Amino acid sequence: MAGGRRAAGLVVHWGCCLLLCCAAARGLEVSMPAVVEAEAGSTARIECSFYTPENSSSTSINWFYMDRNNRVRLCRIEGTRLLEENVDYKGRLSVGEDQALSISRVTVQDARTFVCQVVEGSHVLGENQTRLHVYKVPEAPEIVANTGGASVQSSEIPEIARCVSRNSFPAPNITWHKNGEQLHPEDNMVKMPSTLTRESNGLYTVSSILFAHVTREDRHSLYHCSVHYRLRGQRRTAESRRVNITVFYPAEHVKLQVLPSSALVKEGDDVKLVCEADGNPAPVFSFFKRGLDDVWHDLSSLTDTSSGVLNLHDVNKNSSGLYRCQTLDLDDMRQLEKDVELVVNYIEGVRVKMEPSSPLREGDSVRLSCNAHSPLSLDYQWRDEKGRMIGNGNQLFLSNLTFETSSNVSCKVMAPSVPGLEQSKRVAVAVEGKPRIVSISSPLYVRQDEEVNLTCKAIAFPRPSVHWSVNGTAHEYMEDQHIASNLTVRVSHDLLRAGAMCRVSNVLGVSEEHIQLLDQKIPESKGVIIVAIIVSILVVAVLGSIIYFLHKKGKIPCGRTGKQDITRPEARKDKIVVEVKSDKVSEEAGLLQGSNGEKRAAADQSEKYIDLRN
Repeated sequence: MAGGRRAAGLVVHWGCCLLLCCAAARGLEVSMPAVVEAEAGSTARIECSFYTPENSSSTSINWFYMDRNNRVRLCRIEGTRLLEENVDYKGRLSVGEDQALSISRVTVQDARTFVCQVVEGSHVLGENQTRLHVYKVPEAPEIVANTGGASVQSSEIPEIARCVSRNSFPAPNITWHKNGEQLHPEDNMVKMPSTLTRESNGLYTVSSILFAHVTREDRHSLYHCSVHYRLRGQRRTAESRRVNITVFYPAEHVKLQVLPSSALVKEGDDVKLVCEADGNPAPVFSFFKRGLDDVWHDLSSLTDTSSGVLNLHDVNKNSSGLYRCQTLDLDDMRQLEKDVELVVNYIEGVRVKMEPSSPLREGDSVRLSCNAHSPLSLDYQWRDEKGRMIGNGNQLFLSNLTFETSSNVSCKVMAPSVPGLEQSKRVAVAVEGKPRIVSISSPLYVRQDEEVNLTCKAIAFPRPSVHWSVNGTAHEYMEDQHIASNLTVRVSHDLLRAGAMCRVSNVLGVSEEHIQLLDQKIPESKGVIIVAIIVSILVVAVLGSIIYFLHKKGKIPCGRTGKQDITRPEARKDKIVVEVKSDKVSEEAGLLQGSNGEKRAAADQSEKYIDLRN
């Protein structure tokens, strides 16, 4: 039996050897991807697939990488165990259950060919290889425009901009674009040399410079660069920002204008003459004005030759005329010029004529005429000294003059077509006459020995003087066209008896008024009398109401004579007679009426009696 088992084992062993020999003779099929891509810094996984018989247990894998044309052992794998690891890849290799090899923290140096070799003992059963592509997405391209600008008259191709893209693998390329259209090299017109640099970390930096001729229209052109690279078999692009460059070109046209508009310039304005040219940089500007002798006078001393602005302050009609702006391009020494007419609108010679011009008296009339000179159509307004409008047109007629109408009158001349253009002329309409006292503090109730203020106000022209008949402290002041005087005096017996006299005089006459001073006791006694009269009238009214009420109730038979007897108890028979007299007939007529409501004649009422007896 033992010999049989040994015989059977020998048969199996030789059978396996025969199969392996046959497999080696045929070559074991090893399947691997042709290319594997991995981003720098990530993990690359390289698969190696093959089939071996189930009873084969001694199969292993040898991994190599190609360094130029030489094989360098990377590692050996038995099952899922990693053996004989290359020192350059120490700590970065791992193997999965499917025996795929993983390389972590991939670098650009790992971009090479890897070989998977399947062996049985010392026999190579089969092998295959994979090319590992390592990529690094480039940074967005940076563009820097030429700050010095480019001239359209340059004989050499000017530099437009520079473009740089960093940290990419493999090396990308750069293209240039203007206004979205790709540029291509063109003899003596467009050049775009590039430079490729491999950094110490194995990544690439690519840079490019764009040289191109420019035209005037390129002052608005936008340039950008693009970097192109491949990722997982697809073409990718990253673009820079758009930049514009300064383009220098000579002036072809020049423009000269007046600010504000020449049609609205008026005397006293500040005016700017602005000269503009379409060249870049702006040329040198010069200003001239044509004189009456047709000679052009240089105004460069009044302006900055680089600003193109001529400032004219507080212009008048002499500022009007033809102005010229002249430009000089320093590159080609060409000159351009432009003329403009400046018209300064004005009003002058405003005159006011008064007829009659002789001295005016109260009650007179006067006609005022206003005239002025201007190249524009004019309107006229008349205003008083408070600014109130009192008339339109160039004539004003004032009638029945008084001291109160005597004032300053202004003629305002305006040009409606030019807002703000106006002139005014003032004339004094003086009405002469002797003084007229318009206000005086009389009568004035005073107490003896007290201080009082006596007031006297008058109007006159020429200005009058005020004199008082008594001594005191006087204070004069003007109020509108009136002169007023306040006199502070102490009341004496003589002053109380005689009063005071206000005397106002000028060269044309005298006016005077008397101020009556009354003792304040007199009005107090009159007040008592008035109160007594009012009380009496109220008493009569009450009695009349009572009699009327009794009459309505039938208690008193009243006749038309106005005398009534009222029956009273013997002990209370008194004779009561009431007599009513008053100067105010209308009031008595309202109070004393007959029983039937008819009014009696005033003469009768003043003498009638009401006899209240039994």
